[in-house]
Amino acid sequence: MEILTTKKELRAYLDTYHSHQKIALVPTMGALHQGHLSLIREAQKVADLVVCSIFVNPTQFNDPNDLEKYPRPIEQDISLLQSIACDVLFMPHVEEIYPDPNESWHIDLGQLDKIWEGLHRPGHFQGVTQVVYKLFQAVKPHIACFGQKDFQQIMVVQRMLDLTRLPVQLLICPIVRDEEGLALSSRNARLSPAGKKSALVISKALRAVKNDFSESTPEVLQQKGTQIIQEEPDVKLEYFAICETQTLAKATTIAHGKQYIAIAAAWVEGVRLIDNMLLYV
Repeated sequence: MEILTTKKELRAYLDTYHSHQKIALVPTMGALHQGHLSLIREAQKVADLVVCSIFVNPTQFNDPNDLEKYPRPIEQDISLLQSIACDVLFMPHVEEIYPDPNESWHIDLGQLDKIWEGLHRPGHFQGVTQVVYKLFQAVKPHIACFGQKDFQQIMVVQRMLDLTRLPVQLLICPIVRDEEGLALSSRNARLSPAGKKSALVISKALRAVKNDFSESTPEVLQQKGTQIIQEEPDVKLEYFAICETQTLAKATTIAHGKQYIAIAAAWVEGVRLIDNMLLYV
């Protein structure tokens, strides 16, 4: 596996491939787990060469303490990527991505910047689109793989692609869960065993909503999921909602043949977790 830290090194390496091979990018912030590795495997199925980026992006953190606490087990990450034969690791320093510390960035994300994650983490998606745009410009991938767990982020990145007309195809990969149902996340490393057990109530609520979806209403389902999570004293619910997948607007009715999504965010032991589940009639 090639480990590169500058855009110049990256371009020199990739330029020999672009004319005749398909390149896929898996953007990450490190602290890799099986969910990330599943993205690499999906990328390997659809591309000739896979680039994984590890960059803890400061512009998408609202809380400086959260940025400081974000896990960075880089030796372990490198070992995991080597174990599944990832082709390239792009691991730039902050100065490489943001040579101008005062650089300004704003893109019109519409309502996506104002609801759910956008509402609870102001400026977060501006930071996400800023760094993803830079990574796309550096790698010039044909395909980029993202995990379904960050569903709103995928919609935001697609919006950025529509506006900038970058020729990148997004591939949405399924959520990977542990044996008990907890969605894998780099932040899980900060949870105690008791905290992980408490966090299971989030996926429990999502499954309950999915099981009742065809026989209920969005309002009743939202109340059901909310109640299940609120009954766990060690979990502080931020939101639980049933939404339309195209807009993430709250669903008011359920139409046959249409796809919906249940989304949730909650705090466990000071760690913020998000999860979702696709719903079909």
